[in-house]
Amino acid sequence: MAGFAASHPGEWEPSRAAISGLAKTFADGYRQAMHQHRRGQLIYACRGVMEIITAQGRWRVPPQRAIWMPAGVEHQLLAHGEVELRSLYLAADAVPAHFPSQPRAVTVTPLLRELILQALAFTADGPQDRRQHLLLALIPEEVQWSAEQALYLPQPEDARLQRICSALLLHPGDARSLTRWGAQVGASSRTLARLFQQELGMSYRLWRQQLTVQAALPRLAQGEQVSRIASDLGYDTLGAFGALFRRLMGVSPSEYAQSLQQP
Repeated sequence: MAGFAASHPGEWEPSRAAISGLAKTFADGYRQAMHQHRRGQLIYACRGVMEIITAQGRWRVPPQRAIWMPAGVEHQLLAHGEVELRSLYLAADAVPAHFPSQPRAVTVTPLLRELILQALAFTADGPQDRRQHLLLALIPEEVQWSAEQALYLPQPEDARLQRICSALLLHPGDARSLTRWGAQVGASSRTLARLFQQELGMSYRLWRQQLTVQAALPRLAQGEQVSRIASDLGYDTLGAFGALFRRLMGVSPSEYAQSLQQP
């Protein structure tokens, strides 16, 4: 490992260090322009909910998760609530061979979180002692890929599906059936159902379920009542929403909200 450089925006790109770091705060509603990096990026926010968007899809990322963004992949960040960004940028020779060539969600264990924060505390000009070298070498080894499907929402190429998905992203509680959507976009429900499976690899129903869970994450982080969120997202009962959330996220909405209060 050649070294580490903690840097300001834009300063890490020419760095000769194997790992460069960036700490920055984004206000609620901040939206980056689409961009790409010459280095792989581990995008992590220790506070707030990020939305990471690529041409293929979008991730809604709570503080217990991060996103691995390979070099050269165009992406942008949206902030849901104030976001405390803590990113690491890995030079090509610091990226393990088994890391994927496509973006992927990462489970941020307590150890990985502390390693990231410790790495960002290093100074660019200070010498790299044995402890720092060991901490940096451990970061890629501690990366664990998340299996939570709800964090990722694929995006379609078909223009009719794009109209439907764009409308639902604006209004996640819209519970219209494919038959009603078909009348609006000029396609049969059977055609739309086939396109969802063909282009997105999932049913319309599952896509909507993942969208509603994603829409709930920043609201839970802001302390809103679960019953209010469930109602706004089109669920008649709190139990139905809670069961869906637990199935896709592994915890109940209240357990997820409580976990955000833990350091």
